[in-house]
Amino acid sequence: MSVYKAADDRYGTMHYRRCGRSGLKLPEISLGLWHNFGGVDRADPARDVLLHAFDKGITHFDLANNYGPPPGSAETFFGSVMDQDLRPYRDELVVSTKAGYGMWDGPYGDWGSRKYLVSSLDQSLARMKLDYVDIFYHHRPDPETPLEETMGALDHIVRSGKALYAGISNYGPETAAKAISILRELGTPCLIHQARYSMLDRWVEDGLTDLLGREGVGMILFSPLAQGLLSSRYLTGEVPSDSRAARGVFLKPERLTPAMLAKLNALNDIAQERGETLSALAIKWLLKDPRSTSVLIGASSVSQLDENLKALEGDPLSSAELSRIETVLAMPE
Repeated sequence: MSVYKAADDRYGTMHYRRCGRSGLKLPEISLGLWHNFGGVDRADPARDVLLHAFDKGITHFDLANNYGPPPGSAETFFGSVMDQDLRPYRDELVVSTKAGYGMWDGPYGDWGSRKYLVSSLDQSLARMKLDYVDIFYHHRPDPETPLEETMGALDHIVRSGKALYAGISNYGPETAAKAISILRELGTPCLIHQARYSMLDRWVEDGLTDLLGREGVGMILFSPLAQGLLSSRYLTGEVPSDSRAARGVFLKPERLTPAMLAKLNALNDIAQERGETLSALAIKWLLKDPRSTSVLIGASSVSQLDENLKALEGDPLSSAELSRIETVLAMPE
């Protein structure tokens, strides 16, 4: 395998946004390792995607302890690429990971206790072969552990040097407001909130985006293509055999109703008029809001990654186009 040397022009085309009121900037598009980088995936194509992303100015790689499958294997893969290729560029990278879902047997391997979060991060650092991560998130709210304990664990982790910043993920507006307040009082401000958001899933608009903007907390968005619905794969109503809908785990084939297909094709018409793909339009739509720090994409190939990066090209969406998109999105599904 050849020795990797990063592209000299890697910062030539990527755009970066400041994360809330912090000093940290993130690329407008970041790479998530939720799928396609686990133990069941081929290592060489996954490595190609990861290194190509960095060559294109994607400096932020997002993981979690349970990413794979199997859980933990995405971090192990990232650790191998870190050792083999990216070690000389560590100071150019923002690496994040999370804990909050089930990882091991017994009462200490899930949710939001201090015991779980500290132990999980130690395991993650060992798998990724890192001394620290740049961002450590609590992955989901814990209804049983006091929020003060969970946020106190994040504060402890940052003060210990195992993470540079603290973040939260999948928190609703009310719980997020409390978490942000606790972290501020502890002296470790909440850097960022990671939330699911797309044209077809707009729950964050019910108070969360306003909260984050008001509090100066960054917002990074996952599932921007709604599990692939906002790509060109399903426009005919057929389900490709290698697609997520075919596997039926996160995207169910029955969601491809005639009404949904009409909506997707209407959005695709707008994208084609702009000379863009539907996926590029969907990502560009998310980036229209200055409170959106970065959009997390997944990619199973270099060509798929490049297709999504085209969202950064061309003119911003006009007010007339945004109005047309809203009209389409109001169509029944």
